[in-house]
Amino acid sequence: MKFTTEELMEGIRSGNKRLIAKAITLVESKKAEHRTQAEELLKKIMPFSGNSIRVGITGVPGAGKSTFIENFGRLAIANGKKVAVLAIDPSSSINKGSILGDKTRMEELAKEEHAFIRPSPSSGFLGGVANTTFETMIICEAAGYDYILIETVGVGQSEVLVADITDVFLFLKIIGGGDELQGIKRGIMEMVDLIFINKVEKDNLQKAKNTRLELKRALDFIPPKEKGWKIPILLGSALYNEGLGEIYSKIDEFIDLKKKTARFGEVRTQQAEKRFEYWVQEYILAMMKRSDSVEAAYAQHKKNASEMVSNPSTEAKLFVEKFLSKD
Repeated sequence: MKFTTEELMEGIRSGNKRLIAKAITLVESKKAEHRTQAEELLKKIMPFSGNSIRVGITGVPGAGKSTFIENFGRLAIANGKKVAVLAIDPSSSINKGSILGDKTRMEELAKEEHAFIRPSPSSGFLGGVANTTFETMIICEAAGYDYILIETVGVGQSEVLVADITDVFLFLKIIGGGDELQGIKRGIMEMVDLIFINKVEKDNLQKAKNTRLELKRALDFIPPKEKGWKIPILLGSALYNEGLGEIYSKIDEFIDLKKKTARFGEVRTQQAEKRFEYWVQEYILAMMKRSDSVEAAYAQHKKNASEMVSNPSTEAKLFVEKFLSKD
């Protein structure tokens, strides 16, 4: 059944989870008619968005991201908040299907009335982040969710993309992963706002403290991301709800600091500008490829690039200049 924009709008504003999911599916669609309606819907709900705290959560596979999100989400709900979870499921570059295909995680959180969980395929988008995640956040905000938690697959470039669409970037670390230096190499430490060393128990407490010390030393070599904020490195266990209260408090503290220094609005403005630039590129390419002659030229220049007839950047420039030059 196809829903009108007004029906979707009313469903979102009333918190109807079925219609919220339908709206997200519409936004994720690549069909031209769906994109048109999606743009209309997003324009209507925009005035009701922007009131959430957007939290990106990353870490290597096995760091316990899903367990953390489930129990942190339940903690936020216990504190009177509504929580939306956008769990990015990586897509296979071969058959385009979901790799994890796992919609059974976070079962307890899914039962909560004030929780909404949406697994979204990355569809091959760089870094395992869906290209419509930002727009999906807007829908969830318009539906009245106070916390938007974005779980990534932790595959390197995803950290950059998550940092570009969230207010708080949380890095989950496990003991003995050997990725302290690798994390610095990838630039993770330059983007994090909080670090949570997960799966800490009595028998590995000393190792956890050693890991925290190593991370603190690593952070000493990196300029602070936010003035006046020293990145907290907290220990705990998401499975046993240990340390989650501290994370919850630190997130509030961090957001308060950003709002007091006007950085909150400033960063969100920069993020919106990046989304604008992304969609400009997407729409220009899509519109140019509608013409048979343009599509043929695109294919030829792409072939020249792939066969290294000339430098790929040169071929891209020649193609764009051919159709966008004012001459």
